[in-house]
Amino acid sequence: MTNVAVYRQCFEKVFHTKEIEDLRYKNSPFWDSVGHITLIAELEDAFGISIEPEDMMSMLSFYDGIDILSEKYNIEF
Repeated sequence: MTNVAVYRQCFEKVFHTKEIEDLRYKNSPFWDSVGHITLIAELEDAFGISIEPEDMMSMLSFYDGIDILSEKYNIEF
């Protein structure tokens, strides 16, 4: 499975929808503070990383996460 597929699967699992690309933190009934922490934990497990608190706070959309994981955690998408 590609990293993009793993990443998408994390979002789909946490937010129970396939319509994930337009999701934004606090602009969706699913992506609240609990959903955010759940997503971070899911991403950490899926990619075997530990996401720094400042990066957690910057991950506010589907695409923000890709940028952060690519740039700071060397995950290729």
